[in-house]
Amino acid sequence: MRAVKNGYGRLDFRKDALSGLTVGIVALPLSMAIAIASGASPAQGIYAATIAGLVASLLGGGRFQISGPSGTLVVVSYSIIAARGLPALAVATFLAGVMLVFFGLSGFGKLIKYIPYPVTTGFTAGIGAVIFSQQVKDFAGLPIDSLPPDFPSQIVSYAGHAGGFNPPALALGIGTLCVLLLARRFAPRFPSAIVGIAAATAAASLLGLPVETIQSRFGGIPSGFPRLAPPAFGFALARDLLPEAFTMAFLVSLESLLSSVVADGMTGDRHDSNMELVAQGAANMVAGFFGGVPVTGAIARTATNIKSGARSPFSGVIHAGTLLLFLLVLAPFAAAIPLASLSAVLMLVAWDMSDLGRVLRLLRCAPKSDAVVLLVTLALALTVGITTAVEAGLVLATFLFLRRMIEVSGLSKDVHEGLEPGAYEPAADESVRSRAKGVEVFEINGPFFFGVADILQDAESEVERPPLVFVLRLRHVPAIDATGLNALSSFALHAKKRGTALVLAEAREQPKAAIAKMGLDVEIGEENIVETFADALARAEAIITARRRSRRREEDPRAEGGRPPRPSRTKL
Repeated sequence: MRAVKNGYGRLDFRKDALSGLTVGIVALPLSMAIAIASGASPAQGIYAATIAGLVASLLGGGRFQISGPSGTLVVVSYSIIAARGLPALAVATFLAGVMLVFFGLSGFGKLIKYIPYPVTTGFTAGIGAVIFSQQVKDFAGLPIDSLPPDFPSQIVSYAGHAGGFNPPALALGIGTLCVLLLARRFAPRFPSAIVGIAAATAAASLLGLPVETIQSRFGGIPSGFPRLAPPAFGFALARDLLPEAFTMAFLVSLESLLSSVVADGMTGDRHDSNMELVAQGAANMVAGFFGGVPVTGAIARTATNIKSGARSPFSGVIHAGTLLLFLLVLAPFAAAIPLASLSAVLMLVAWDMSDLGRVLRLLRCAPKSDAVVLLVTLALALTVGITTAVEAGLVLATFLFLRRMIEVSGLSKDVHEGLEPGAYEPAADESVRSRAKGVEVFEINGPFFFGVADILQDAESEVERPPLVFVLRLRHVPAIDATGLNALSSFALHAKKRGTALVLAEAREQPKAAIAKMGLDVEIGEENIVETFADALARAEAIITARRRSRRREEDPRAEGGRPPRPSRTKL
């Protein structure tokens, strides 16, 4: 646990206690609503927020992070439960936790920030839209026994049951939503969700409204500590759940680290991203063993924690204690909560996730390629599923990255126009220029990786006839990968067959080390790998001079000090 930098005193504890209590009150209805939306029971949401939230606070990479069930994970959790049942969710949650620990230990935390903005915007908006759609059933009290997990099927199902809505349930949902919106507008620090749900519960109980409640659907919320319930592991099930588990791990990584960045911006603190992933991984492994839904660092709850005056991770511990106290003392009173009011809470969360204004702004202002990535990711999230949307978004982002890297990388012809003034002796410079007919100089710009490995073929196509020496400048190549090394090896072999010597100049540290490790320095010739461009030109001149002398000796053996052949003796 990361402690307060300048010690910890009684005032710090009081601030942590107040902020922990506040965020616990905020997290209570959200945890229940998210668990219900995921297809689980409200108790599973509270178990996850309590046990997993405690573990994440104790191990986390930041001082203010509050973890618990999140709307980001609703869609993938719902699809798992709909397809394979509740036991499969515990297995997938545990597997996601293992992946997160691996991500953290392997340094993945520093890379997740580079996921393109259009990808995250696309699938986040899709998740929000699907969550919003899922809540319509309980918000309007529609008589639908089993709601399909995909967005198009949900719309079809709603259309077929539109006439069967429950007016009291709809009224309670609208009333709760009005309380939330008014509190957001006029009292943003007010625990509006608790007040809205309490008012809806009181109205439903006093008026005897015929609406579905936690009691009628789930039989209430069990009192007492969460019980240990190890996941029912099986090789076949674990193998089948790997895609969903990876999607969970990816979404947890993304939201937790984004929440940590937001917390850093609000406090001036700095989090440890890799440690944060390890903490979230441990929290989800524990959640899987206590039958909880998956958890992640939650932006809204973390921001509430900071605004309430949190000083250390103890606020997260007290937040978990507040939820545990609810389980021990107040759980029976939650049985009367109308599901319509919980749906209203989650509808507002889903609307915030979708952020329609941000989507429209990107579509209007971003480059066309980014807009296409956003639309494809969003469309897949709505029609096929969030797992496919995440996978496709990452693939599209990779291709977009490759395209832009190729645009900034390339090969330029440099027939001595690139000589830096004053870098060479004028006489030597003119000497090389006089022999320029036998030398071709090209320069690679940017990383020499698999996306641009074929640029050396372009170099050959630009040269009308094979030169005596091919100088390749590498001063702007920060890195080279295995594909680039293979392309360089093939080019050197092809040049050798054509009678062209290859000279490499100005190789930087990583390319130079990779070339030596691959054995290309021997293949090309260590004398043909030089430090500066001036050395490369001098080496080219030496190669040309040596070849001309060799050619003259072949044409005239008496040249260069050779002896004339002896006349043959013929017997008469």
